[in-house]
Amino acid sequence: MRLWHTELIPFIPKSQLLAQWRELNSIFAKEDNHILINYVYDYPKEDLFIYTQIVLKEMQARNITIRTMDKMERYFAGITVPQHYTPFKNHHNDEYLTICYYNLYEKYIRGQKDFSAEQFDALQLYFCAKKREFK
Repeated sequence: MRLWHTELIPFIPKSQLLAQWRELNSIFAKEDNHILINYVYDYPKEDLFIYTQIVLKEMQARNITIRTMDKMERYFAGITVPQHYTPFKNHHNDEYLTICYYNLYEKYIRGQKDFSAEQFDALQLYFCAKKREFK
């Protein structure tokens, strides 16, 4: 269970994107506890709302249809979010970007079926450019 770094959502394979939606729905339904996601509960719900919007936008860009958003709508009832809100800004930092990148790198080198060379090349280009910014 993991919430991918917000900047990497456009690069994750379809299977990871679908798994991300399932994980979000599990949080919406049960407020799951897991060592890799517990930090979300330290932030206002607005952070998770914006993160969810990023995931939904990517799913829409890839023409992935969602059957229902009932759990999400109940979970975020009454939430309003200011424009230009950065979710999880103290957690989704350069270190977490690196952790997520290497997790995806391992999936790629182990032969994840829906992770093409073109997708990984785009991820790698993005990460290398970001890494230069880290310094």
